[in-house]
Amino acid sequence: MENSEISNTVLNCISLSEPDVEKSVVLLKQACLDSGFFYVVDHGISQEFMDEVFLQSKKFFDLPIKEKMKVLRNEKNRGYTPLLDEILDPDNQVHGDYKEGYYIGIEVPEDDPQANKPFYGPNQWPSDDILPRWREVMERYHNEALRVAKEVARIIALALDLPSDFFDRPEMLVEPIATLRLLHYEAARASDPSKGLYGAGAHSDYGLITLLATDNVVGLQICKDRNAIPQVWEYVAPLRRGFIVNLGDMLERWSNCIFRSTLHRVVLDGKERYSIAYFVEPSHECIVECLPTCMSESNPPKFPPVTCAAYLSQRYMDTHADLSSYQNHTKVGSD
Repeated sequence: MENSEISNTVLNCISLSEPDVEKSVVLLKQACLDSGFFYVVDHGISQEFMDEVFLQSKKFFDLPIKEKMKVLRNEKNRGYTPLLDEILDPDNQVHGDYKEGYYIGIEVPEDDPQANKPFYGPNQWPSDDILPRWREVMERYHNEALRVAKEVARIIALALDLPSDFFDRPEMLVEPIATLRLLHYEAARASDPSKGLYGAGAHSDYGLITLLATDNVVGLQICKDRNAIPQVWEYVAPLRRGFIVNLGDMLERWSNCIFRSTLHRVVLDGKERYSIAYFVEPSHECIVECLPTCMSESNPPKFPPVTCAAYLSQRYMDTHADLSSYQNHTKVGSD
């Protein structure tokens, strides 16, 4: 059960150019305790460049399916994810998500020993003949988004009563698992929660934080209390020149559930929608365990320690289609 009337939520807005760091810490901490969602502005990425990234994303998704299947998602989760590939809420979804996507990770050459790790390796790229400059634009955006994420992480550290450089350590965000995902929700694919049809099913993100850039089409909804009956869903309005930022499950584990990783989904009325998500996780070997500032005798650790790589690998396996299901499609697409 859920509410039938859905209103807009109000989120705190954090400026990365704010000279009063304590003000930003207070706003962020309030947001993390309330919903785990907030806006970030003045991040240093020009609107002109953001428009270019969205344009290049649209160019890829406009390609014939045969071309897109040539760069189908591989075992490293790099490349194209077709419509219905992902099912985020199997208890309530009739089909998979009515979206297609494209994963781009940190580029690691195939002959580099690091490429043997999950989520590391060479990216898949559309042919330069078909999409000139596409790789150049996406790699630049990946680097810019990581810079922004590290700035946000410094404020989060202060909000958790940790040193501001806590997440700058080698085992944290010096060699992160950072993944850019382009997303496209097709027109005429209207969502209907009563029938189990969603642009993206209800879920929480897996990692540390997510930066989301969107077009001007409303669709993202959050549920601040997943255990409420009925669940209360609220729309998050798009913000031009800003990111919608949310906390992931890893940060919730780290903070011993003091900070929130909130349930969210995409519900659309049939309008086409584009968004760009940037998922940030620490290094493969990082041990995610309760922070010393988040435990006490009355609030002992709620979760056992886990490595970042093991946790992420299981979460991806739980939500994505088996690649063998695309065997016939890839044969057709590689002609």
